[in-house]
Amino acid sequence: MGTKSMEASVIKESEFNRFGLISMILLVVGCVGGIAVGLGAIKYTGTLILCVVPTMTTLSLLLAVAPMKWIWRSAFLSMAIDFILIIYFLFIEK
Repeated sequence: MGTKSMEASVIKESEFNRFGLISMILLVVGCVGGIAVGLGAIKYTGTLILCVVPTMTTLSLLLAVAPMKWIWRSAFLSMAIDFILIIYFLFIEK
């Protein structure tokens, strides 16, 4: 089995378990975005935009009941940006 079939089976399972996953994604993406903003992204317009736009895109896709493939990609991008900002504001900027 290649990675393509693995991705397809994960997406298929995600579509089946959509409503349970939506609640978890909503909680995780919202909380991680809030932590990033609270740690310092609110101080600068650029970092605030960098944090808020992907987070709100993910939450909008959840609300619109978009395909799970779009939701997963948006959630991973949002959390990656948020974690980078969290690390930056915790360890680099004092």
